[in-house]
Amino acid sequence: MSLVVVSGPASEPMTLAEVKSWVKVTDAAEDDLLQSLIVSARLAVEAATNRILLTQQWRLLLDAWPADGPLALPLTPVRMVARVSVQDGAGLWRDQSPSLFTLVSSADRARIFFGAPPLAPGVSRGGITLDMVVGYGDAASAVPEPFRVAMRHLIAFWHANRGDGERIGTGLPSSVVTLLAPYRVRRLA
Repeated sequence: MSLVVVSGPASEPMTLAEVKSWVKVTDAAEDDLLQSLIVSARLAVEAATNRILLTQQWRLLLDAWPADGPLALPLTPVRMVARVSVQDGAGLWRDQSPSLFTLVSSADRARIFFGAPPLAPGVSRGGITLDMVVGYGDAASAVPEPFRVAMRHLIAFWHANRGDGERIGTGLPSSVVTLLAPYRVRRLA
């Protein structure tokens, strides 16, 4: 199983002005740095929680369907499965009818249930693709506030600790870990 970003979000959960106010920067000298920290903080929060903050398109690549039961999707919240395609033995991709499966998405998990056995791939590796629309919404206001607070803490930490010669560790600061702990969705194997 592997995941690929097809298209990222159209905007970020925080504006440059919000971040500049939070880290108390008034001039434009660090605008590029702060903008890159916004993107990096979103990516870090998404990676730590397996939750996608703003609307994005992702592709899930599978070698085979689950032997029994539903297919558990590794990201949340899944808003829709846009396309399911299976590669046959001749190498042709066959789109599967949406009527063959049902997406059941909750706050913590999304699963696909099959009404009938899905078409088996004719290749041994990467013969199934699922294109999904994932995220809380298109606007920053759709992102739950704890994620935005965690991003602010992370950006401030990175801004204050940038190459001073000290080793600050490889993980997230404890304040960020604490903020994200209730929202972490573990990936299923």
